[in-house]
Amino acid sequence: MSIKDRKKDHVDLTAAGDMSYQVPTGFEQYYFAHNALPEINIDDVSTQTTLLGRSFSFPLFISSMTGGYTDAGAVNAIIAEFCADYNLPFGVGSQRIMLEDNDAEASFSVVREKAPDAFIAANIGGAQLVGGLSPDGLQLLIESIEADAVIVHLNPLQELMQPEGDRNFKGIEEGIQQLCSDTNLPVIVKETGAGISGSVGQRLLEAGVNIIDVAGAGGTSWAKVENERASNKNPDTDFNNWGIPTLECVTQLTKLKSTHNFELIASGGIRSSHDIAKSLCLGADFAASAQPIIKAIVDNGYEGLEGLFLKWKKQLITILTLLGCESPSELNPNHLKLKQ
Repeated sequence: MSIKDRKKDHVDLTAAGDMSYQVPTGFEQYYFAHNALPEINIDDVSTQTTLLGRSFSFPLFISSMTGGYTDAGAVNAIIAEFCADYNLPFGVGSQRIMLEDNDAEASFSVVREKAPDAFIAANIGGAQLVGGLSPDGLQLLIESIEADAVIVHLNPLQELMQPEGDRNFKGIEEGIQQLCSDTNLPVIVKETGAGISGSVGQRLLEAGVNIIDVAGAGGTSWAKVENERASNKNPDTDFNNWGIPTLECVTQLTKLKSTHNFELIASGGIRSSHDIAKSLCLGADFAASAQPIIKAIVDNGYEGLEGLFLKWKKQLITILTLLGCESPSELNPNHLKLKQ
């Protein structure tokens, strides 16, 4: 099966079917410490926050999703236009196909056409860094969308469940280190849903990574996605719930902030502003989401995405008000309580 067909399978399955982990994110263990005397005017509450020194309207990174097949350009165009309108950062899907098929570039380059001033991150798989990414290849990924950052996605579980997936993961860490040296852009490393542990996070930071996006278990199970594909004749569903819950990833990586200078994105099962606020309370600097975004777009286009975002923004403003906070930067562990 071609990369284009595989990418279309991914979007169709994640948007239409239940591809979620049975393992929860862990955020459900907490409730907010309600403040009955918040002493705050809701009109003074702002959802504005920063990432990499840049101000955004809301602490949400639209996670990398798609590109490289016929309909992907339309999806990416909607995301780009929306992020430009609402000042949100986003990442394109894996650009690996561009290294193999020049015709695929248009489905990615459209994002910069639609969003000339938005923060847009390029994206390449860790397996494609084995042996080093060529200077021409790196230049193509960055210049095609005039990228503001480079995302490296790690997905060994997904690759192993994928019949046509990569099987060699030896040399990815060295490849990430080389990438950090070869580009002056910030480097973001994310998982695709199985999580990044504290020990792996430390290795990434020592390699020169600027941001870690945990992408923990609790959201979309990419093992399940691969096992549900019609072309997968030998699925292994015993791995559908393999991974580290998002809460545990955030907890482990937050501890590294005392010794390393980096920013932390919580993702994996972010389905509302309740999840976003809890992740910020526990030490994340930003949150990210993909599945609800792609579903909203597939169902109702730009209007669907806008409706989802405005709901989440209203939710976060309400949460901040009920906690007595005027901005997301004021959130801290004292605003949460463990359920008994």
